[in-house]
Amino acid sequence: MNIWGITGTNGKTTTTWVLAEFLRAGGRRCGYITTVEVDTGARKFSTGYTTPPLKVLKEIFAEMEANGLTDCVMEVSSHAIHQRRFGDTVFAGGAFTNLTEDHLDYHKTMEAYFDAKLDFARVIAASAAPSPSAGRRDLPPYAICLDGGNGVRMYEAAGNLSLNVIPVTVAHPRFDLSELKLAGDYNKSNVLLAAALAEQAGVPHEILQSAIPLLRPRWGRLEEVETNSRARVFVDYAHTDDALRNVLSTVRRFTPGKVWAVFGAGGDRDPMKRPLMGRAVAETAEEIVVTSDNPRSEDPEEIIRQILSGMPTASRTVTVEPDRRKAIFFALAHAAPGDTVVVCGKGHETTQEIKGVKYPFDDRAVCRDYR
Repeated sequence: MNIWGITGTNGKTTTTWVLAEFLRAGGRRCGYITTVEVDTGARKFSTGYTTPPLKVLKEIFAEMEANGLTDCVMEVSSHAIHQRRFGDTVFAGGAFTNLTEDHLDYHKTMEAYFDAKLDFARVIAASAAPSPSAGRRDLPPYAICLDGGNGVRMYEAAGNLSLNVIPVTVAHPRFDLSELKLAGDYNKSNVLLAAALAEQAGVPHEILQSAIPLLRPRWGRLEEVETNSRARVFVDYAHTDDALRNVLSTVRRFTPGKVWAVFGAGGDRDPMKRPLMGRAVAETAEEIVVTSDNPRSEDPEEIIRQILSGMPTASRTVTVEPDRRKAIFFALAHAAPGDTVVVCGKGHETTQEIKGVKYPFDDRAVCRDYR
């Protein structure tokens, strides 16, 4: 099989499934491995990982091959790169979405985090067959988004490797995105990255163009939910300052009234991003409800205090409600016609982890339960 790897802080899941859709449109039998689910061609299931451990990964590859798949697109997390969770897997090519602050509880510094992402480019370059006469176009393709954080820096660094580096930017798209149903410039970047790799895989430009209007939001990625609120309601997985700023800015463009943000931050994860998340939301939403995400072993109120420390004083209306269900219901009850409520942070997740226990909790289902 051809294995295609997608890495970056935000956008990995969307880029992965979009590339799988494009390859399928081109007649390939393609599976995928994402944070949300795995599709082996015969069944769909969740591993609980963005990138599964090597033993699980080998079992998935074996099942895909047994099902006759020609391609697999997979998310590759920075943890997986650092731990070489993919073993000696040979990648046909890959893509870099962006890099913004996250996972510093693991990588400690942004420099180390960047190097982990660059290391994936090195892994792909190492799979290139050595040939003195080979030109750039014969090397493994690596698509890099120039629009996101550290995109230009990654492009310059990867250009020194044995890769066919492909720059992607919404400023100069090679496809017409006017009929794209995925909102936001960040989703345009994700689609263009996937299209760049699909073209390298041999899918004709016209087939990719015809597939773009067929893409629909899914898996809690700015997914609209029908509720009894007077406002429009969306659920999104945004859980970094960059992702929050992107999704709320996108919603702002089609919202005649106020933008409401319901969000928190995960416990036992990078605490340094919490005030940054608070500032990002304060800059892009008029009404803010700060609540719990997955507090895990931490005190939810301490996490909230750290989020609030990044918000400019009295810049917005801020409501604090640690109970996530009550927080969501508060926003849905108080939002007016013309407003938009975005419930951020958990997206596709169906549980909330508190003190070592995972309780059933799906933001989409909670929104639908509002009466």
